[in-house]
Amino acid sequence: MFLPMGWRHKTPGFLTVAQNLANVSSRPVVPGGMPYRRQLISYTNRKDFRTGVNLVHLKPTQYDKSPFRKVYDPSDPAADQSGYVQESNVKPLIEMSDIREAGLTHEANLKAYERTLGAMTDIIGLLKAT
Repeated sequence: MFLPMGWRHKTPGFLTVAQNLANVSSRPVVPGGMPYRRQLISYTNRKDFRTGVNLVHLKPTQYDKSPFRKVYDPSDPAADQSGYVQESNVKPLIEMSDIREAGLTHEANLKAYERTLGAMTDIIGLLKAT
């Protein structure tokens, strides 16, 4: 089955959100280490000069530059001299809204694809009838 090109790029978005959610509470293992940094997915349109159509392309993965959360836990081996440990900058509420948005976009694309397929089937039926 042929799938529109933009759908191919939605899978990395879902996987990135899942990876971000899996690392919400990750901490470094050693003092001074860096926790997991939230990954961002973005898309761009590029014109395919051969067909003259704008196509969706996945941009390289970017990282969220927001600061890490600091949690007071002097018993953690990765704690600094003041007893604070850095945790990931992933915010579960934002990730859940991102996955919801991706799901709605996917659903809208699926409906548009089904309608286009239905229209093409109707046209073929009309051409066969003549």
